[in-house]
Amino acid sequence: MTFKLANRLAGLQPSDIRHMTRECERLGGINLGQGLGDLAAPALVRETAIQAIQNGDNTYTQSEGIVPLRKAIADKVRQDNNLEVDFATEIVVTNGTTGAFAATLAAFLNPGDGILILEPYYGYHLNTILLNSLEPQFLTLAAPEFNLVEADLRNAIRANTKAIIVCTPSNPSGKMFSVEELLIIDRIAEEFDLLVITDEIYEHITYDDRRHVSPASIGNLKKRTVSIMGFSKTFSITGWRLGYAVADAPLAKAINLVNDLLYVCAPAPLQFGTAAGLTGDREFFHSLKHEYQRKRDIICEGLERAGLQPLLPQGAYYVLADISNLGYTSAKAAALAVLEKTGVASIPGSAFFHSAAGENYLRFCFAKDDATLKTAVDRLQLLRQ
Repeated sequence: MTFKLANRLAGLQPSDIRHMTRECERLGGINLGQGLGDLAAPALVRETAIQAIQNGDNTYTQSEGIVPLRKAIADKVRQDNNLEVDFATEIVVTNGTTGAFAATLAAFLNPGDGILILEPYYGYHLNTILLNSLEPQFLTLAAPEFNLVEADLRNAIRANTKAIIVCTPSNPSGKMFSVEELLIIDRIAEEFDLLVITDEIYEHITYDDRRHVSPASIGNLKKRTVSIMGFSKTFSITGWRLGYAVADAPLAKAINLVNDLLYVCAPAPLQFGTAAGLTGDREFFHSLKHEYQRKRDIICEGLERAGLQPLLPQGAYYVLADISNLGYTSAKAAALAVLEKTGVASIPGSAFFHSAAGENYLRFCFAKDDATLKTAVDRLQLLRQ
């Protein structure tokens, strides 16, 4: 019997991140491609999850998450994001931020609706948009600052545009949107009645004393914003698949309906672990910034010595490096050649761009232990030969 693929799979692209990871494993290289952090999960988070398992907290929870975690999230967003929310009706714990994003699209957008993506973008966002039969609409932000210009945003809106994605700090560029830029989004979203969907997974990884600003805290955005945040990057628990959506009660109710249908609930004992992490010593979050800033400086200095041109990230733990001077015909060719020559894996910039601008970049992840990072930097110097 021959099975035909569903139409919704048309246009989906296999992940360059997965491909480069496999190539890196084949060659025994150092993987600075995939966003996997080497920092250990905090002991309090690990031990509380273990204790929850031992206590028998291994069954279904409420689809919106356990009460202790939602209360901890409400306290956290008040402190860190300047948002006052009701833990009972305005927070949905999800299976990763990816789960929150998928549930949000399914809850509010219909096939054929347009959703605006600010480029460079996170590839998962694009593929999830395509899977839901939505129309991706791209606005390229110009390197190296990736500033948002109001006239450009206004001109990017089409008759069927229903939503905009704001990823801050950005994967892959590390761009952090300023208050002024978020006010632009506020004005445009109000004018065109857009849903604003944020991805703030890197909110605690910011540099040079910059403070993350949640879009929902600006102007009138809260009423039309789904703020998506999570624990994977902050606590180095990417395999736990725990995130959450914060939104006004009618929006959160719809997201939770889809969340229940798709996932039932997030992993029960792991919810207890992350609740403990949020209520633990706040010094952890300050030290996290300093640790990653030190690693950022190591990789950027090493890329410069190797003859590349890193675009200094303001947040997150990736750096885009301009490789146009290497002379390759495409970013994929450059990524494979760099891996072959140096044993260091990166991700082609084309994985994050709809336009040809991505062919000039490679993305490097620097969330590695110092020994691995320094070895990778040393190997990259082979590019000068």
